Amino acid sequence: MSASSAADGLSLSHHTATHGVTPLTRQTATRIVEYIAASDLAVGTRLVERALAERLRVSRSPIRQALRLLAQDGVVATAERGGYTVAVAGRSLTDVPSVASAEGDIEHVYLRIAADRLDGRLPERVTENALTRRYDLTSRQLTHVLRRIAVEGWIERLPGYGWEFQPMLTSMNSYQDSYRFRLTIEPAAVLESSFVLDREALETVRVQQQRLIDGEIRTIGNAQLYDLNSRFHETIVMCSRNSFFIDSLHRVNRLRRLIEYQRTLQRDRAAVRCAEHVRIADLLLSGERDEAAACLREHLASVSHEKTR
Repeated sequence: MSASSAADGLSLSHHTATHGVTPLTRQTATRIVEYIAASDLAVGTRLVERALAERLRVSRSPIRQALRLLAQDGVVATAERGGYTVAVAGRSLTDVPSVASAEGDIEHVYLRIAADRLDGRLPERVTENALTRRYDLTSRQLTHVLRRIAVEGWIERLPGYGWEFQPMLTSMNSYQDSYRFRLTIEPAAVLESSFVLDREALETVRVQQQRLIDGEIRTIGNAQLYDLNSRFHETIVMCSRNSFFIDSLHRVNRLRRLIEYQRTLQRDRAAVRCAEHVRIADLLLSGERDEAAACLREHLASVSHEKTR
C-alpha cells in the first residue's frame, strides 16, 4: 500500500462510514500517513495524539478524528489500553521510485536539499519549478520529497504558490547550545514529580534501539537514524507530562535535524550510543529513575563531546 493509495482509500473504501468528514480531518489523515511512511514506523508503534498534534501543528481534535478514519482504513489499529498503534509498516506505505536522478535515489536528493539549505545554497523561499530543475526531478519525485520534508517540519507550503524553509540551527555554536539545553531539561524531565512511565511506548522505542544494535545501524540512512534516536529521547520526556519540557525538546529536535545529518557519528560509535539508550530504557522500566536520569545526563554529555569537538 502506498502513502497516496492509503490516503486515496479514505474517500473510496469507506464512503458510507466517512460521509461528512471535514476536509481538515482528511488532510490530517493524509499527513499522518505521510509521517508514518517518512519515519518508517514499525507495526505496533504507539501513535500519541499530543505528539502528532505538535508535529503536525494542529489541535488534538482533528488528530483524533483522523486516527479514527485511518483505523477504518486499516492503516492504524486501536490499542488495548486506548489510543492507536501503527497497523501497516512504514516501508509498505511508501512507493518510492528507484531512481530520482542521474546522481542517485530519492534519499540522496533529500540529503542534497538538506545540505544545500544548511550551507546557504538554497534561498528561504523556493518554487517547485526551481527545485525540479536544480535536482533533475520528476513531478512525482518532487512531491514525495517535499511531503517528507514538510512532515519533518523544515519546510511549509506558502499560501497560493511556493514553499518556505523553516528556521534551523546552522552554526556550531547554536548546535553546542542545543546540547547544553538538552543536558538541562532531559534529566530533569525524568525526575519530574508528574513523571508517569508509558511502558508500552518505551518498550517500543527500546526494541527499535536493540534492532539498531543487532545490525540495522549498518544499513539505515542518516535521516532514519536521527528519527529513531530523537524519538527515543522524546518518548522519555513525554512521560514527564510537562508540556513545556515536551514542546521544548520537540522544537529543538526539529531545529537541529539538518545539522545532525552532517554530524552523525561513525556507526561503531553510534551503536555504542544506542546501547546506552537501551540501558536507560531498562533502568526506567525497572523503576530506577534516579539512576536513569544520571545515565541520561552522562549519555548526552558524551554525545555532545563527540559531535561538537
